[in-house]
Amino acid sequence: MRVLVIRHHDVDTAGFIADAFEARGAEITMHLFPDEGPLPTFDGVDYIVLMGSVSSVNDADPWIAAELDWLRAADRAGLPVFGICFGAQLICAALGGRVEAMERKEIGWFTVSSDDEDAVPAGPWLEFHGDRCLPPAGATVLARNDLAVQAFRVGRHFAVQFHPEVDGPQLKRWLDSMGTAELDSIGLDPDQFLADTIREEPAAKARAARLVTAALAPGSQT
Repeated sequence: MRVLVIRHHDVDTAGFIADAFEARGAEITMHLFPDEGPLPTFDGVDYIVLMGSVSSVNDADPWIAAELDWLRAADRAGLPVFGICFGAQLICAALGGRVEAMERKEIGWFTVSSDDEDAVPAGPWLEFHGDRCLPPAGATVLARNDLAVQAFRVGRHFAVQFHPEVDGPQLKRWLDSMGTAELDSIGLDPDQFLADTIREEPAAKARAARLVTAALAPGSQT
């Protein structure tokens, strides 16, 4: 199985999600968009993972419109997509749903209310977003909380609002690259956030593996 990972920042990796795919024999190929040029063709690709972004799906940047068109083409080609945060919002917007700004940002570790614990454990999950999905008709919501839909399926695609891929080093790269102003604005201590993330690593890795198992389960891609 060849898995194509689309990143939107050079400090990002697919982390625990890539680990889970590789444990199932997947070969991971990464593309940084838009910095590394146009999105790849689908030749030889079996699965797509869409990563997060500091941008909003609703921004007017041409690369976002191009990625939405590319995602619709992937859907027509029958390729399943795993969307993470911004990636989930891309799936939502591309397939007929809406994405809107929330009344407050959700940053930190949170549990969610899961409608399917086998597919999406209640967490805790690392959250870092200010937009939320209003999924398209026909989507199945798998988890939510009082702020946002946290996971859903639509067709063969699997989308999560939280960040199951993140370990301590990944969060440290985020904080080093973007600063701590957003955390400071909500009273979240960056050192504690990082310590919590490092503490959660073993359990978070196991939860991420459960997500990938659910996304790849027979019947989930029809």
